[in-house]
Amino acid sequence: MKAVVNSTPLIALALTGHIDLLNVLFDEVLIPTSVYEEVVVKGENRPGVSEIQNANWLIVKIPQQKPTLPAELLGLDPGERDVILLGQEVGADWLLIDEKLARRVADVMGFQVKGTLGVFLIAYRTGLLSKSEVLKAVRTLAQSSVHLSQRLLEWFEAQLT
Repeated sequence: MKAVVNSTPLIALALTGHIDLLNVLFDEVLIPTSVYEEVVVKGENRPGVSEIQNANWLIVKIPQQKPTLPAELLGLDPGERDVILLGQEVGADWLLIDEKLARRVADVMGFQVKGTLGVFLIAYRTGLLSKSEVLKAVRTLAQSSVHLSQRLLEWFEAQLT
């Protein structure tokens, strides 16, 4: 299975020390060049960057398709747009996106969409991580710059039963 990953899930998984989940769960993990530049080049010296740089299984690729509309008209940033374009180009099975609008656009376009918490749920349900490991990772995220609403946290914990 192929997954194309946006910046927030990539950063969140790196921050929690679980970026390798992507390599275990998917046969191919791709990120658009714009996402790599946003996370690694512009995010230099931020937590999680070295983990992403050292993930030699990540495939960094420029989408060959040109967007028919500027991303701004849809309310997407260039990375979100490129995740969707690259997903179309490579026939991705999953797009990993946390931002609500980008998830809706990807869903309308027919993609299977998961976010960071969805990856943690899959890891828990497949036995890759224990309940305590998943809860610890989500608490780490909640205390970082990644925004998680109380409602989302409550939903997530309810899924772990």
